[in-house]
Parts: sequence; structure tokens; C-alpha cells
Amino acid sequence: MTKALTLRSDAQGLAAPMPALLAAADQLASTVMLGDHGRRRAGMGDIFWQYRPAQQGDEARAIDWRRSARADSNFVADKEWQIAQSVLLWVDQSAAMQFTSDDNISTKSACARTLALATAILLTRGGERVGLTGRRLPPKRGAGQIRQMAELLCKNDNSDFGSPDTQGLLPHSRALFISDFLGGIGPTKAALFEAADRGIKGCILQILDPQEEAFPFSGRTSFHSMGGSITHETLSADGLKKRYLDKLAERKDALQTLARQTGWQFHTHHTNAPATSALLWLYQSLEAQ
Repeated sequence: MTKALTLRSDAQGLAAPMPALLAAADQLASTVMLGDHGRRRAGMGDIFWQYRPAQQGDEARAIDWRRSARADSNFVADKEWQIAQSVLLWVDQSAAMQFTSDDNISTKSACARTLALATAILLTRGGERVGLTGRRLPPKRGAGQIRQMAELLCKNDNSDFGSPDTQGLLPHSRALFISDFLGGIGPTKAALFEAADRGIKGCILQILDPQEEAFPFSGRTSFHSMGGSITHETLSADGLKKRYLDKLAERKDALQTLARQTGWQFHTHHTNAPATSALLWLYQSLEAQ
């Protein structure tokens, strides 16, 4: 009985942030007007595109049982119009995203998750199919899909920094990656070129806290990563400022260059700036893909 109560308590603790995230995302999405037809497209017809392994969340009716009978696992037959109207999202849920320099400013994580879910709400209202990368949630439409997405986005990753997960990305679909992108650039570079090789275009949204742009430190300062695995202490933080800002500028330039090389769009958003401006950029950029 005790184990059951503990499990229920843990489940309630995980689910507690979901209504707040849904409400915040829905309120943010309501600030953008879609017009009469939104983003709904005519599509490319019901022409067969490819078989892919069935993923968690796929409906039983979507499974091609004839193809599945020839293998040890189930397969789904994707159609061209489904690919064209699919947007897969990756949101960094690592410890680094839990940072905020001011209790009156949302964490990078809260900002990223709200923007991602608000974007998904707008896309589904416009007739698009949305999902999460990593084979966590195949692209679908509907309120149920948004609720599942919110639940998954509320979970945290204990790693210090996150890197884009390209599993589950559909060829010639679109994608959205949201992170501070302050970890190693290698995994991000590999993910973008892999996506480009598969005909996938999309957006990179970098989320930064205003303190990460200003570096307002001086004298003796001890720096710790949010995950606790990295620590650096200096007697003169002033002397680090120029090097830090140069490195940050280099990272932004590297992300902009990667976006240009792969046909993606790049933008930086600060947690103290209006979320509406970032949502409009995301929506318009995905529309242009």
C-alpha cells in the first residue's frame, strides 16, 4: 500500500506542472491571429511515401498489417501529405535550462517549453501535425496530442547540457530545436547536417537569460553549472568578461552559420523579453519553410 501511495504521489508531482504549462501556452497562442484559414495546406495527396517502424502513440488503425506480417515488428505507411504537414519539436530539458538570474523572470526551461507548446497549438489549429523528436511522440493533430506533449515537456533531464535528438524526424518534414545551445557545438552541428541531408528544414531558437548576455560579475566569483558537474572559481571575474562575451558571440555566429548552411532559420530570445515576439518569429519562420 505504501508503494502505491508513493507512486501516486510521484505521479501527481510530475503531472502538477502540466495544467499550468497548458494554460500559459494556450494564452500565449491566443495572442496570434491565424486568419480564416490558418496554415492549412492542400497537401500532396495520399501517395505512399515510406514504411516506418511503429512508435509509441501510433494508433492501431495506422499500422499496415500486411507489411508488418513480413517482419518481427509493426510498420506504419506514411503518406506524402502527412510528411509535408508534420513538424517535430525538440526542447532542451537539461539542468542548464533551469537557470534564471531573477525570481521575477522565468527560467529558460519554462520559457522554452511554453513557446514550444504555444507553437504546437498554433500549428494544430492551422491543420498541421505536431510531435516530439526522439520517437517520444509521433506527429498527430488534436487536443489529446497537445496534452501528451505538455506532459512530456514537463519532465526534466539531469544532464548538464542538452543536444538535439534527431530520432523520429521524417524526411522532408519540418523541425524546431529550442535550447540555450551553450553546451558543445558538435552534437548540434551533426543534428542539423543530418536533418538537411534528409530534406528537413526548420528553426533554431536560442533561449538566454539576460545575465548570460551581460556577465555582470566582478571580484571573487564562483561559477557552478546547474547540474553541479562543472565549477570554476576566479579572484577577478572582471578579467573574464571580454573572453566570455567573445565566446558567446562566436557561438551565436556558429549557430547562424549552421542555419544558413542547412537552410534553417536562427533567432535568439531572452527570457525577460515578451514571449509574443518569439512566438511570432517561430510561426512565421516555420510558415516560410
